[in-house]
Amino acid sequence: MQHALKLAREAATLGEVPVGAVAVKDGVVVGTGMNRREIDNDPFSHAELVAMRRAAETLGAWRLIGVTVYVTLEPCAMCAGAMVQGRLSRLVFGASDPKAGAVGSLYDLARDSRHNHRVEVTSGVLGDECSAVLKDFFKALRAKKSETTE
Repeated sequence: MQHALKLAREAATLGEVPVGAVAVKDGVVVGTGMNRREIDNDPFSHAELVAMRRAAETLGAWRLIGVTVYVTLEPCAMCAGAMVQGRLSRLVFGASDPKAGAVGSLYDLARDSRHNHRVEVTSGVLGDECSAVLKDFFKALRAKKSETTE
């Protein structure tokens, strides 16, 4: 999760919402990602999707069996759905997302028994630190906006 936090902080310096993700298989990092929606002008460039795409490329397979994704923020519905579709084995996330979280907050897509695959989930890992990175980013963004409107 420390590696994911480092990526989240890097994303913030680029003006992206600070979310970082790391995909690991058998103790080896097979993919990393940070939010890149603004940089790429791509609504799909969420940190965990970038990390999963890179993991699939590294492994040469779309089925991410045996892969754990560590991400600083609870995944949204799009990302949680991709985790189910990609057969991700495990998800570990830091901060919960009460407004858009789809792995326990608003929905629980990753563990829904109606799916043919379920993802093992661990939440709250370094949650306070992950949450602080997001809060600091948005606090600075609001301050910057108020400076430009004065």
